[in-house]
Amino acid sequence: MIAYFDCFSGISGDMVLGALMDLGVSPGWLEDHLKSSLGLNGFAINLYTVERGGIAGKKADVIVSDGEVRDYARIREIIEKSSLSGFAAQKSLAMFQKIAAAEAAIHGCSEDEVHFHELGGMDAIVDIVGTAVCIEQLGFETVVSSKIATGSGWVDCAHGRLPVPAPATLSILSGIPVYGIDIGCELVTPTGAAIIATLAGAFEPIPDMVVSGIGYGAGNRDLSRQPNLLRIITGHSPGYTSGHVDVIETAIDDMNPEVFGYLTERLFEAGALDVCLFPVYMKKGRPGTLLQVLCPWAKRPAISSMILTETSAAGLRHYNVNRQVLERKAVFVSTPYGRVSAKRVKTPDGKFRIAPEFEDCKRIAVSLNLPIREVYDAVIQNIAEGDF
Repeated sequence: MIAYFDCFSGISGDMVLGALMDLGVSPGWLEDHLKSSLGLNGFAINLYTVERGGIAGKKADVIVSDGEVRDYARIREIIEKSSLSGFAAQKSLAMFQKIAAAEAAIHGCSEDEVHFHELGGMDAIVDIVGTAVCIEQLGFETVVSSKIATGSGWVDCAHGRLPVPAPATLSILSGIPVYGIDIGCELVTPTGAAIIATLAGAFEPIPDMVVSGIGYGAGNRDLSRQPNLLRIITGHSPGYTSGHVDVIETAIDDMNPEVFGYLTERLFEAGALDVCLFPVYMKKGRPGTLLQVLCPWAKRPAISSMILTETSAAGLRHYNVNRQVLERKAVFVSTPYGRVSAKRVKTPDGKFRIAPEFEDCKRIAVSLNLPIREVYDAVIQNIAEGDF
């Protein structure tokens, strides 16, 4: 199941909780689960419907009777000693760690010395841990997010007036694509930033999927220019995954060609998705090689640096492309020659095909002095229904 976070009006903890409960998580169940898992009782979850820009959304309010403000070390201790699932505990700890790291860097102290002020209150704990629990409860396997819209102006907090985005929020969003909109208020809170930075595996337009649900979580303000909502769109893959990746390429005509084999191995180790070499003719008719690398956008700086360091290239170019990838799974096929690893590929029409792994087939062919085609045929002939 895919969850797409559409952050056209930013993101905050209460907006996330509201949208997830709009998708089907019961506020009563969530409240009871958090109280029993965390051993904390000083809160209640109130969920109600509001209208933002003509669209109905769910407003999640955490009503707090426990006014204690806990530091990072205490919150970490509560989560580590809780009866939360491994997934919920790990994601909750990761979210709080992002906040602690940002605050520690800003204030020049260690993470354990960070005093969370508003972020150590019961409502922030419920927002963060509740989000992790809801994600697991709804069965989301993949989380993708849009670019994050940020506001402008100033926000008042325990440290006084701070520019929007607040320093902690901006630090947490480091490496994440954002864009500003001319709305004079805080659209992204540190809690919201930590949630999306932890959960999202990519920040790009909505991926290809068959939509199955839409949840709207409302923010506190009723913005005049647009609906103050977080939209979470859910669905399942149409038989393939799609997304955006970067292409990096450069043409080389003055390097020992032996380096290309070494470079290819290094690039895959660095996170390249694919590496291709093409024969080309360059200026003055000189033969050369076009090196083309496919990689996730987050890996582009490191891979670009490696190409410029390991080759004679004086420059390179990069651009973003869309790609579609069929669903793949590693399987083992039993043959008269032993088990052979293979790749199972599911096509959009629901059918499957098997691609035996070359190295396994080569090993068997050499050890038994067989034509490699016989080994390939044995894999295809011995595919069992369980392999699919």
